Amino acid sequence: MSQLLIRYSRILEIVGDIVKVHVPTSEEEASQISFGDLALIESRDEGQEILPRTAQVILLDGEEISLQVFSGTKGLSTHSVVRFLGRPMEVTFSPNILGRTFSGTGQPIDGGPALTDEPRIEIDGPTVNPARRILASRMIRTDVPMIDVFNCLVESQKIPIFSVAGEPYNQLLARIGAQADADIVVFGGIGLIFDDYHFFKRTFEEAGASARTVMFVHQGSDPTVEALLVPDMALAVAERYAVNEGKRVLVLLTDMTAYADALKEVGISMEHVPSNRGYIGDLYSQLARRYEKACDYKGAGSVTILSVTTMPGDDVTHPVPDNTGYITEGQFYLHDGVIDPFGSLSRLKQHVIGKVTREDHSQIMNTLIRFYAASQDAEQKQAMSFELSEFDERVLKFGRLFQKTFMDIDASMPLEEALDTGWSILAQCFKEEELLMKQHLIDKYFPKTDAEADFQNETNSQESA
Repeated sequence: MSQLLIRYSRILEIVGDIVKVHVPTSEEEASQISFGDLALIESRDEGQEILPRTAQVILLDGEEISLQVFSGTKGLSTHSVVRFLGRPMEVTFSPNILGRTFSGTGQPIDGGPALTDEPRIEIDGPTVNPARRILASRMIRTDVPMIDVFNCLVESQKIPIFSVAGEPYNQLLARIGAQADADIVVFGGIGLIFDDYHFFKRTFEEAGASARTVMFVHQGSDPTVEALLVPDMALAVAERYAVNEGKRVLVLLTDMTAYADALKEVGISMEHVPSNRGYIGDLYSQLARRYEKACDYKGAGSVTILSVTTMPGDDVTHPVPDNTGYITEGQFYLHDGVIDPFGSLSRLKQHVIGKVTREDHSQIMNTLIRFYAASQDAEQKQAMSFELSEFDERVLKFGRLFQKTFMDIDASMPLEEALDTGWSILAQCFKEEELLMKQHLIDKYFPKTDAEADFQNETNSQESA
């Protein structure tokens, strides 16, 4: 007999968004119920009209099966009945999802046409075979100079933005999504307020990027358990675009701390033994399972993951950023409205700097950071009323120009323009011999006065003759 025809009416308890139902093991159909399968919970209360609730099997314990109800358990009673659908959670995947926005359960919420007849894919598949992964070798340009110049975003990279509440991390993430040269952008928002959701949507539309964007949004007013589905749906769609269609896909996730908090809430409802600060014991595994979807596929496209992880109390030892740091390949630190050049790191940038970027990239990057660090030292000397040398004054001037040109959160320029701008700033503050850079790069890129340029051209002509 089909599982769809069998109703189980013995609901043992309802705790939070978790429903426990009794399924006799003597029934042959009970053995067909698997972890992750979907179920429908239908009310038998004739006095109320309550639509069936979709739920997912999250625990099999003998004759007790725990279901996680996506839309919440409000209005349900122990007189409800359960039908198991015999299939896991799926999400719509077709060319028609581009430009669309979906809820935490995968339903369209943008007022567009229904997609009920479109193909669907499972969202909880395994990570890719390591044999199909290839070494990262291509860069994703974002036109954000603090990223492109100093910590390149590389295809197949998984990297978070570490920040705190109140910082413009969503504005930065939206701008990266709108400006990045990826083929497809898949956005996953977790616990967003409506203003943030509307901001992302408007930013993509105004930048002309909505036609290559798919959005999965869980708002703060939605049931908590729906937050757990957003990363899996976003990554399943991204993986299918990369593998089947050879696309370079950029996945944007915000905020993974909200995702971890949802895991904690469900763990409490399941009476799991809490770990550090009340989070679930397998938090590392749950995060790694999502982040490891980032991959550059052999003979296909790639999936790159850029996420936001907020640090409660600006505490980097908090379980979520702490575990994330062990999984990902670097981090961007966003604080005081700027990306910190000292705390940020991209562990894959050496695969592209100087190989797919201009020859002077590595030298100009290191020189700019060296002089900016010197400007911070000079600022401390100035704050303590030490006498400043003429070189200190020039270093302070460089620091102000560097902050205004590169570190401003709204700064936007192509990589080559940013490199040329770096040379220009150096030329305004320092002499050639103070740069400690390769001479052939200085001869080629260091801005010169008209007289110096004429002399250099004459010298080159004589050498050629």
